[in-house]
Amino acid sequence: MACNRAFKQDDQLQKEVSFFDVSTWTRLAEVCAEYLKKGRGVRVVGRLKQDKWSDTDGKPHSRVYIVAEHVEFKPQVKKEGEPAAEEAKPAEDAEEEPEETKEAVSF
Repeated sequence: MACNRAFKQDDQLQKEVSFFDVSTWTRLAEVCAEYLKKGRGVRVVGRLKQDKWSDTDGKPHSRVYIVAEHVEFKPQVKKEGEPAAEEAKPAEDAEEEPEETKEAVSF
C-alpha cells in the first residue's frame, strides 16, 4: 500500500510517498485480490506486527507490516474513455450496511 503526503517546506510544496506491506487472510484476502488494483483508494484498519530473524551469518533483521482486520474500498473514479468500473460488493455472509459504506468489507 502506498500513502501520499504533501507538506510545505521553505515555502515549497513537497511530496512524500511511503510504502507499507499489508497482510490479509481467509475471505478478506480473496476479496482484496479480486477488487484491489493499483491506484484504487483504500482504508485499512489493523494491527502492526514485527517479525525478527537472523540470517545465516547471524545478522539480525526486522520487518514491520500491517495485519488487516478491516478493508474499505473507496469508490473508483471513472476516467474519460474508460469503461465503467466494476463495483465492489460486500461478501455474501456480510450484513447489509448503510448505502454510504456498502463497499466496506470486514471479517
